Amino acid sequence: MTSQIKTVLLLSLLTGLLMFLGGAMGGRAGLLLAFGFAMLMNVGSYWYSDKIVLKMYNARELSPGDAPHIHRVVEEMSRAAGIPKPRLVLVPQDAPNAFATGRNPENAVVAVTRGIVNILNPDELRGVLGHELGHIANRDILIQTVAAVLAGTIVFLANIMQWTTLFGIGRDDDEGGNPFAALAMAFLAPVAAGLIQMAISRSREYLADDTGARLSGNPLDLANALGKLDSASQQIPMKGNPATENLFIVNPFRGKGAASLFATHPPIEDRIARLRAMAGENR
Repeated sequence: MTSQIKTVLLLSLLTGLLMFLGGAMGGRAGLLLAFGFAMLMNVGSYWYSDKIVLKMYNARELSPGDAPHIHRVVEEMSRAAGIPKPRLVLVPQDAPNAFATGRNPENAVVAVTRGIVNILNPDELRGVLGHELGHIANRDILIQTVAAVLAGTIVFLANIMQWTTLFGIGRDDDEGGNPFAALAMAFLAPVAAGLIQMAISRSREYLADDTGARLSGNPLDLANALGKLDSASQQIPMKGNPATENLFIVNPFRGKGAASLFATHPPIEDRIARLRAMAGENR
């Protein structure tokens, strides 16, 4: 199934969730309002979800003069992957992590945090960059970015619904709104959004690890990087929206918020074991 078809299915599922939320809260009027909002969100998330995420993390352009080694490595591996060289941006946070975003390889962006540059050696950083280029080459970036933005919106709306339903704000019984159904949906919608994200993200991480290991030339570089990043991410918190956790190479929001009830990443131990096995096969 292509990334475009998966994106359409994802948008349809999350649109349905939004309409359920609207109908539960405001009956027919709420349903129509939610449908209109969902259509706006679908268009906006397709065209602008990458910009929304980059703005969320205050990312700034990383010029060749700022990081010549990173630009050189990304250009080399992009040629090997058969994709245009993506833009590079820096997230000004000490939490070590990285992600890729964009609509397609022609509009892709690779983001690295300040922290990841500080704790990884050049070979390990090459492995991480290979992983992110793997997401781009495998056409994962659109669906992952759209999922992050829409899931965050659903969690935000569900939180609003919890308060408005509890206090009876905006409820019109004549329009068919059911306060008990609305309250149930307010709690269940973030869970459903998390499940959708989990289903999309976990298998794609394994595939990006495999692709990244081949691009970087040594699976052990990525394996060592994942071990360092996993350990450091537990000590240095990331500031951001937990709904975006599926974008990052390692989960930076473990145990934080409704969006982290379901892991979007496979266990680090499994990922490292697969990469070590791959290194053994290549000898």
